[in-house]
Amino acid sequence: MQNEAFAVRADALSRGFGDRWALAGVNLRVRPGASLLLAGHNGAGKTTLLRILAGLLRPTSGSLSVVGLDPSVNRQAARRHVALVAHQGQHYLDLGAGENLRLAAALVGAAPADAARALDRVGLADRSSDPVRTFSAGMRKRLAFARILLQKPDVVLLDEPWGQLDPAGFRFVDDLLGSMCASGQAVIVATHLVDRAGTLLDHGLLLDGGRPTWVGAASDLPAAMREATS
Repeated sequence: MQNEAFAVRADALSRGFGDRWALAGVNLRVRPGASLLLAGHNGAGKTTLLRILAGLLRPTSGSLSVVGLDPSVNRQAARRHVALVAHQGQHYLDLGAGENLRLAAALVGAAPADAARALDRVGLADRSSDPVRTFSAGMRKRLAFARILLQKPDVVLLDEPWGQLDPAGFRFVDDLLGSMCASGQAVIVATHLVDRAGTLLDHGLLLDGGRPTWVGAASDLPAAMREATS
């Protein structure tokens, strides 16, 4: 990571679609090793914000810096520092899990042995040769996490990371969040499981209609969210 005080910095970040603002006036300050919980009901703007941070969408207005890089100017350079795990993992479905990871390893300059270790860490070593098409949704989610472990990005964006996972998968994600922050990665999580996430993450941001309506400690966000809807 470059010598920057913030892994992610956004000022008045906004995104419009036609005459509708999906995101309006969002400010972010996330330091290396820190974590942020994004919350809000469906349509609140969480996924739009993650896609902008990942460099998949351009903001309509406002400014964004990722490890000191402006994605609107240095898009490819900025994207190398960021990884997003979305609802649908981007896998080659007809290839095996191991083949998928070896391809990913080649793209990020990692060794094939690193791919094998990542697959083992997410609990899929015994399914290395099986086509991803045969995997359950939860297994595909684990494979997406393996790609994160390979890439070692400075900024990790997770959209509903506990979704489609069993209890063992929940515990895996809990541990993964802690280890990523401990290694200095900035982690931003969008989820409806605010009670669980609130015990694991540092800061919280509540969105409503694309606008920030509350900021504070992640542990206080569940109560704030319940109060906002009461």
